[in-house]
Amino acid sequence: MSTKQIKRIVRDVPGHWVGDGFPVRSLFTYAEADLFDPFLLLDYAAPHTFAPSSGEPRGVGEHPHRGFETVTIVYQGELEHRDSAGHHGAIGPGDVQWMTAASGVVHEEFHSQRFARAGGTFEVVQLWVNLPARDKMSAPRYQEILDRQIPVVKLPDGAGSVRVIAGELAGTKGPALTFTPVQLWDVQLSAGGAATLPLVDNHTTALVVQRGDSTVNDTETVADASLVLFDRAGDQISLKAKGEGRVLLLSGQPIGEPVVGQGPFVMNTRDEIQQAIRDFQAGRMGRLA
Repeated sequence: MSTKQIKRIVRDVPGHWVGDGFPVRSLFTYAEADLFDPFLLLDYAAPHTFAPSSGEPRGVGEHPHRGFETVTIVYQGELEHRDSAGHHGAIGPGDVQWMTAASGVVHEEFHSQRFARAGGTFEVVQLWVNLPARDKMSAPRYQEILDRQIPVVKLPDGAGSVRVIAGELAGTKGPALTFTPVQLWDVQLSAGGAATLPLVDNHTTALVVQRGDSTVNDTETVADASLVLFDRAGDQISLKAKGEGRVLLLSGQPIGEPVVGQGPFVMNTRDEIQQAIRDFQAGRMGRLA
């Protein structure tokens, strides 16, 4: 066993609003796609308290995507989704929405009516996962993965637990269907808990620290709303929490293809981006009723 060494730590990222419902920090984007391949973007909406609203729910209105997948994990609050492929649903704490845009969808994302009326704390992660060229124009797909469908693996010595959303840990497989090998684990650490997580050699691996200081590989202590990117070589990392902590681990096999992105479209060539824009403008990605 060899440890994946820390390549970069991302701290103190300034926040910005996406629509009027998502105060996020973009911990990485596809401007550095070669480093994070197969991942394209990660927005962390750290806990934010919204007052009750008597008007329309807050969020992001109708917009398109093509060429990748969006993975939305709700920790607190409730999110409602609707898209041009006919999918609609609301997800709450612990639930995951895995939307494959592929050849193109138009969708909207808002706080649910119930959450908007009541107000409260909202916390969400949205991850963009790239698709290989052969799958970028495949049919859109929607996976609504509820908390009760996500298996939990207990870490040794009472160190905590892992919800396996995608991939496999200790013989337990997550429910998400993926186009390329991806591990997505929601890790909860007990106070003082220490764990070694087995990973795949030569896969891209990153860790988002959401809550509680965690010491990584016995060398660096990382605080809330930070990201650790590892070298691809190696097949494990170690974590130790000072108090109770929560981290999101993402790891995946690099696709190794050109990445050309513009806004909500991520393809392999500039010509494909221009075609995506034309297709959206002509309504070929559909419209919301």
